[in-house]
Amino acid sequence: MLKPFDQLPSTSRLWIYQASRKFSLPERQLIRTQLDALCEEWSAHGVPLHTSYEVMFDQFIILAVDESSAGASGCSIDGSVRTLKAIQQEVGLDFFNRQEIAFLINESIHTYAMSAMSTLFVNGVLNGETITFNNALTTKNEWENGWKIPVKDSWLARYLPKSVVAKPSH
Repeated sequence: MLKPFDQLPSTSRLWIYQASRKFSLPERQLIRTQLDALCEEWSAHGVPLHTSYEVMFDQFIILAVDESSAGASGCSIDGSVRTLKAIQQEVGLDFFNRQEIAFLINESIHTYAMSAMSTLFVNGVLNGETITFNNALTTKNEWENGWKIPVKDSWLARYLPKSVVAKPSH
């Protein structure tokens, strides 16, 4: 059962999908139609799930399930993945490439290849204060409080030049 996202409890389980590029208006409409259908029909072992989604920055899909009444099963999660794969095939997106990292720069999403991280930090394109996204979060509460974070507080901090992460000595 599709519920308004803001009405799902903070304990709701979620999955974050980052697209390879920004959605066009027709793609956004198709994605919303497909996700509405998924959420309306999403069930686990015949029990309807309370579900919702958000489309953020026209490049991220956040799926959520309130597991307080029924938990998402492996089969139901597989069904959601099939929906995302069908969407990506239909519109030519990739939701499963973990080698592209997204950053929020001047209120716009920029994605860069993982292989370019060191160079981007050394050249100053990215820095410790640049906002990145933690797409590995698993609850709505975690997402609300830690999805957008500075690079220095993320796993990407290891790519920062040593002078940036070294603490000043007195």
